[in-house]
Amino acid sequence: MKSNSWIVAASLVVTTACGATHAPPRATPSTAPSKAVLELHHDLERVFTAPIAYRGVWGIDIRSLDTGESIYRLNADKLMMPASNMKIVTLAATANTLGWDYRFTTTLETAAPIASGVLQGDLVVRSNGDPSINTRGNRSTAVLDEWATALHAAGITSIDGRIVGDDQAFDDEGIGAGWAWDYLQYGYAAPVGALEFNEDTATLTVAAGAAVGSQAIVSLSPGAGFEVINRAVTGDAGSRNTSDYKRHLDRAVLEVFGSIPLGGTADSRTVAVVNPTVFFAQSLKDGLVARGIAVSGEAVDYDDIANGLPPGDRRVLVTTQSPPLTEIATVLMKVSQNLYAETLSKALGASRGGLGTWAGGLAISKETLKSWGVPDDAYVLYDGSGLSRYNYITPETLTTILAEMHKDARHRDAFAATLPIAGTDGTISSRLKRTRAEGNAIAKTGSIANVRALSGYVKTRDGETLVFSILANDFVVPVATINYIADLGVEILSNFTRK
Repeated sequence: MKSNSWIVAASLVVTTACGATHAPPRATPSTAPSKAVLELHHDLERVFTAPIAYRGVWGIDIRSLDTGESIYRLNADKLMMPASNMKIVTLAATANTLGWDYRFTTTLETAAPIASGVLQGDLVVRSNGDPSINTRGNRSTAVLDEWATALHAAGITSIDGRIVGDDQAFDDEGIGAGWAWDYLQYGYAAPVGALEFNEDTATLTVAAGAAVGSQAIVSLSPGAGFEVINRAVTGDAGSRNTSDYKRHLDRAVLEVFGSIPLGGTADSRTVAVVNPTVFFAQSLKDGLVARGIAVSGEAVDYDDIANGLPPGDRRVLVTTQSPPLTEIATVLMKVSQNLYAETLSKALGASRGGLGTWAGGLAISKETLKSWGVPDDAYVLYDGSGLSRYNYITPETLTTILAEMHKDARHRDAFAATLPIAGTDGTISSRLKRTRAEGNAIAKTGSIANVRALSGYVKTRDGETLVFSILANDFVVPVATINYIADLGVEILSNFTRK
């Protein structure tokens, strides 16, 4: 193996950085490896068994997709928390079951008559989980424009009734098992539902008041479902912005606190909504009103209507389909969008009829893994995104899934196109720059407290395709150090040659 000398030097720096005296665990080389592979194994071992990360645990599996050869293994068969590498499992099972052309469907329906331009009853919005009606590419604006135009075309200029969100395609479990209570208010932990608008996040804005010491000005998007307690104040001009917020556990209360400098820029944050269905219905109502269609009733959740909807068959006024799974999956993987993953998991559960549930989706994921030869005890699945700390998976399970995606002509190109590209885009856009891995390695990241993951593909100097899974758990060194070690491993792979 012809490694760049600075790579080996960097490896030595990592190895000696903390001066630890513990003997780290050693990896087991492949059976009868070539001289080049032995040298590669030696270089990788110096990196991944460096004493600086001794307190943590590495799980690594690297294989050649061209030869089938096992290149390097370190705890490859041990269960580890994968964080967002769970999205590899979810997307693979979804694509294999539903296909890359799969689209979600959302409809506007009513059983009410129309007289003199007035819809004399409720307008119902129903969906099977389209997660893409959001601000990405201004799609939510385009959809609201489409719906308002369709209602006008149907002769509706006002609605004398409610906007009702019909979310019956999924169950009402919005929060996954093992999600931590202290991040549920943040946008990345938004609850999943069959109706999802703006990724189930509302905008919280905190602006300075008129004078130092005055109460800050706080606003929250309509329909978020929170009572807001404003304890934020206006600080001195040029002072540090310390405004923040927290969600109460016992009730839907959002407390805003800290200070924001006088004359400073308003601070906007995303907040996970309480009820995705009500938020969707309220956003639809606001959107229609803004487009000239008055609505007299409230925005409500179908489940909260005491006596149900009035009798009568509903007729569809407009049907909207989402972009195909290829586009949804690109957002899912490149930005690591948790809500998309949970939505796909429940859509899987509903794919055989009945309610969309995590249990149903995870059952199909398990069936898919079994069909690929993955042992039942090589993973523990609790959600689709990897937010749950109950999830466990072995590195070799991840490389098996990646290998299956690569060898199947139905999946190879579509799946690869969803992965972040080193030094170029997605969650690894700033990593591995100015290396042979830049623009070459494509991989999914994973990140929760004390867990980091990086799994994907990289080509060597010879053009050989390697699949890798690098998981780190239980570490106490800085995250940047763990990412550096993982990146160094991928760079070594990109520099490998058998010649």
